[in-house]
Amino acid sequence: MNPIYLDHAATTPVHPDVMEAMLPFYTAYFGNPSSTHSFGRATRTALNRFRDAMAKSLCCLPSELIFTSGGTESNNMAIFGIIHANNNGKKHIITTEIEHHAVLHPCERLENLGYEVTYLPVGPTGLIQVEDVESAIRPDTALISIMYVNNEVGTIQPIAEVGRLARSRNIPFHVDAVQALGKLPLNLHELPVDLLSLSAHKIYGPNGVGALYVSKNTKLVPHVYGGAQERKRRAGTENVAAIAGFAKAMEMILPMTDSLYEQAAELRQCMITSLEQQIGRDQFTINGHAEQQVPHILNISFPGVSTETLLMNLDLEDVAAASGSACTSGSLEVSHVLQAMKLPENVTASAVRFSFGMGNSKDQIETAAQKIATIIKRLRNN
Repeated sequence: MNPIYLDHAATTPVHPDVMEAMLPFYTAYFGNPSSTHSFGRATRTALNRFRDAMAKSLCCLPSELIFTSGGTESNNMAIFGIIHANNNGKKHIITTEIEHHAVLHPCERLENLGYEVTYLPVGPTGLIQVEDVESAIRPDTALISIMYVNNEVGTIQPIAEVGRLARSRNIPFHVDAVQALGKLPLNLHELPVDLLSLSAHKIYGPNGVGALYVSKNTKLVPHVYGGAQERKRRAGTENVAAIAGFAKAMEMILPMTDSLYEQAAELRQCMITSLEQQIGRDQFTINGHAEQQVPHILNISFPGVSTETLLMNLDLEDVAAASGSACTSGSLEVSHVLQAMKLPENVTASAVRFSFGMGNSKDQIETAAQKIATIIKRLRNN
């Protein structure tokens, strides 16, 4: 039986071309890029080339990209870096109730240190209101941090509108764009953001590498000390092999953004249609915004069947799905995102996230839907 992987929002498989691009930096080009000898210079030249290419793809300056260990570090660097750079006494942060824990936990830590955080509510579709952002702004607001695409339900937030508002109030604006990269166009010359977090392993790159865009006019205090790497903003020898993979993944995937979007939309509709045919449309609920959403994420509730039970049965049938964020998928707690959306308990307790990507086919989706339907019918009849 061939397994069906429907958890691309958690991580994507490393593309063979990405792996090939990484291999030379484990063998021939192993020099430390900070070394002055020929081995180090060769690696430094490659590192600069990767940074230049990625910056061009994102329409920003190479000096505005800081390489990190992934989206979590990028988010932490942005939040703590801005707050610690603030020397005017501002101690208020605005974020949302549905952020990834890589934003929520740093905010909780800052609350413990005496800062105040406003967690913006969302409606039942997971969408914030720009008016709520404006109402939350105070004279001492030091940072606004809002994710572009929610990792659990796929809702797209009005980032451009919030960014323009933040600019008009001279407030730094950070965006977690981990789920947006390769799914939505990202032009940092036009998008009004000051900091933006990215991760490689959501676009068929390796785990353990990410980037933080920091606009040239934004002051950021380092959070890791011990070296002059990354223009003294992030100490530590760069993971050049992983960065090579990240650059290759972006080179491959970003030009395909539109076609991958269309492919994901077809797979999403295939899943919905197949489930309608198998169990009826009234037997499941789709969570998230009907229009302001990315198609590669499909969050569905099957009232009357617990999330954990369904996931366990799907795993036994070689179908990989998730209960939400991969960082909490081992927990029995109900998704904080669905709770923030104030959905009924029978909906929040039965939600499963399916996420599509390269390698998925309509045949796979139809097979998965059939397996889901069989499991649902069996569990409901018990």
